[in-house]
Amino acid sequence: MNLLTLATGDDIARLLPMIEAFHIEDGVDSTPESRRAALELLFSGDVQAALWLIGPSRAPVGYIAVSFGFSIEMGGRDAFLDEFYIRPKVRGRGMGSQALHLLLPMLRDMGIKAMHLEVDHANDKAQKIYARSGFEKRDRYCLMTRML
Repeated sequence: MNLLTLATGDDIARLLPMIEAFHIEDGVDSTPESRRAALELLFSGDVQAALWLIGPSRAPVGYIAVSFGFSIEMGGRDAFLDEFYIRPKVRGRGMGSQALHLLLPMLRDMGIKAMHLEVDHANDKAQKIYARSGFEKRDRYCLMTRML
């Protein structure tokens, strides 16, 4: 079994319940319509993004969504880890760390120079997982967002 499988539009029905669970758990304000529309756009080929299923593709236990961009500072193409979710019942078994361990070299082989992510200041467990995977805080910077 491959731990990571690149998702396609055929996986929307499997993804929607996990995305809803993640958004509820993380306090993300979204609707079923907005989640479906985002996935349809992601799989349309009109955006620079990808989503991988974690675990068996027929019954995934999580997902990782990544968007792609460009950074002069980073020396070329970069990526942003948009969402990363593992079902609560299978957390703590190392699947998340293993998924990152597989994903990061794949991205490097695709020419990605840096991967960025945001994590809640209070989520110490996730911060430790990311730190073990080589992510470092950039205390000099503050992520700011303006909705358009």
